[in-house]
Amino acid sequence: VQLQASGGGLVQAGGSLRLSCAGSGSIFAANAMGWYRQAPGKQRELVARLTRYGTTNYADSVKGRFTISRDNTKNTLYLQMDSLKPEDTAVYFCNTVPSYVQYWGQGTLVTVSS
Repeated sequence: VQLQASGGGLVQAGGSLRLSCAGSGSIFAANAMGWYRQAPGKQRELVARLTRYGTTNYADSVKGRFTISRDNTKNTLYLQMDSLKPEDTAVYFCNTVPSYVQYWGQGTLVTVSS
């Protein structure tokens, strides 16, 4: 089972995007979920985490601009990204936290132009 992220695209700096990740209820119920990103030439990093109990954590680079949430009725994880910066350009993935290799999907590309 792969977790498929969608919603990426090209946006100008200062703009917003909302990413979605469709999964199964069993995965969401049993794990903390996270959004990761990988910029060209850089390692994949965790940018937002949502525990089973609703606690959220963010990387310093996105704190105050990104919001992670989930809709249990739709088994969907979201990442609302506001005030986007060119340095947010990356492929974004969703996975559990910690991640499981079998859940990595292809990700969705976010490109922020200056």
